[in-house]
Amino acid sequence: MVDSKINVSFVCQRCLQPLKMDSSFGNINEHTLAELTLPILSSPEVDLESQTASLDHMIPAFRLMDSANGSNGFTLVGNENSTTGSLSHIMKKTASLFDVVSANSEVDHPLCEECTDTLLELMDKQYQLTAQEWNDYSQFLKRLEKEETSDGHEALMQELASLKDEEERLKADLLALQEEHQAVERDLKEKESERERLEREEDRYWREYSRHRRDYMINEDELQSIECQLSYAQSQLDRLKKTNVFNATFHIWHSGHGHFGTINNFRLGRLPSAPVDWSEINAAWGQTALLLTALARKMNLTFERYRVVPYGNHSYIEVLSDHKELPLYGSGGFRFLWDTKFDAAMVAFLDCLQQFKEEVEKGDSGFCLPYKMDRGKIEDASTGNSFSVKIQFNSEEQWTKALKFLLTNLKWGLAWVSSQFAKDQLE
Repeated sequence: MVDSKINVSFVCQRCLQPLKMDSSFGNINEHTLAELTLPILSSPEVDLESQTASLDHMIPAFRLMDSANGSNGFTLVGNENSTTGSLSHIMKKTASLFDVVSANSEVDHPLCEECTDTLLELMDKQYQLTAQEWNDYSQFLKRLEKEETSDGHEALMQELASLKDEEERLKADLLALQEEHQAVERDLKEKESERERLEREEDRYWREYSRHRRDYMINEDELQSIECQLSYAQSQLDRLKKTNVFNATFHIWHSGHGHFGTINNFRLGRLPSAPVDWSEINAAWGQTALLLTALARKMNLTFERYRVVPYGNHSYIEVLSDHKELPLYGSGGFRFLWDTKFDAAMVAFLDCLQQFKEEVEKGDSGFCLPYKMDRGKIEDASTGNSFSVKIQFNSEEQWTKALKFLLTNLKWGLAWVSSQFAKDQLE
């Protein structure tokens, strides 16, 4: 068991264990403490009186337990009624002694016995190493002193002079390098400026390239579009060249079980069983007049005695001798016997068609129409019957058949002109 009478007031500065202090520490007087504060190695420059008057800080005691008593926050266990003096006086002297010892050493005091032994061993080893180093330096110094001669001194001086020259040369080289460095920095700045300018030029170039590239792509698209349009137009032109304008414009056929001749789907004629409206008949006559006029113009043919004037469903034929107009259209209903202008117009048209036939035969002796035409009548060579194109004193059946034969002859003339037109295109 731990003796309760043991005085514990300080701790070891290394292991922090409580220390039992010897009673003699409290008997040290002020004169002894002043002598201990003097430097270990005396020197004429040291003021001994000022050294003896200086005291370092007090080392605080180890905190064993919290207490409200005491200025340092520690509770000291021991006999307060000590014979050597009051507890605070003893602590002050002991702390002053430890301050003096700590000030003259790199080690803080107090230390316990074990820590002191360890510290002494370390210091002993350090002392041995230091002594060995001192011995080595001493031997090296003696060897240098033996080797030093006047020649060696001159050699060292020469070497020193050489080194100074080398230093001057290196300084000159350094100055030259600094100037070169400044020149390089100026050149670098110029190059940086040039690089920035080139970068701006490059940016401008790429912007212009992008703009031109976009324009190129737009123009390329337009070119392809134009090429497509040109190809389409060329194909249309080729198709139109192969197309017979007369066959495409005028379509002559028949309807009503073959009783009616038709041109562009307009019936030419009428029957009691099929009373065709006169507006359709007049339109068919307008298309017929237009076809004959176009064929004559294609052959550079000018009709004698008459001039066919296509005017839609009010077409007419002009008599060149007296400039009289013969209407190539009818209105039906009651008419007087002397009202024969419509019949005269149809006879004149048949005469013009006969002139067209004769003009074709001049250039092509093999050309022949299927129905013979003479003085307002059309003859069917297969039966020998003739049919008049006049409506008066004629039946509707015969008149319609005569008009059908007229359209058939006109279709043959159209076919011949179309064949000549195709030859001209090939040439």
